[in-house]
Amino acid sequence: MEVTGKVKTVLEQQTFGSGFTKREVVVTTDEQYPQHLLIEFVQDKVALLSDLSVDDKVKISINLRGREWQAPDGTIKYFNSIQGWRLEKLGDSPSGIQDTPPPYEQFGGKDLAPPNEEMDDLPF
Repeated sequence: MEVTGKVKTVLEQQTFGSGFTKREVVVTTDEQYPQHLLIEFVQDKVALLSDLSVDDKVKISINLRGREWQAPDGTIKYFNSIQGWRLEKLGDSPSGIQDTPPPYEQFGGKDLAPPNEEMDDLPF
């Protein structure tokens, strides 16, 4: 899976007694209802965040992780996390590559399909 958005904050690296290290980044998605996602990078993947700055546009490859935990009173709880494993900084499309397809109007009118798409008159 992938997440794209703008870096809101990069948190400090944490190292735990067992030698386990992690660092987290908050990414704000670019959609109608933006989401603020906390994505963690662990062990050797922590280095991927070293050149990251607030407001950088990024695409992050992620895995969803889930754990079950039993409390001392016997209650079962579940925890989820988002773990990043690849990070790509996105530019402001200097080569003209667009994130979304151009509107149909650019192809001559609202009733025309973009090139290389067949017209389909089926109602479904």
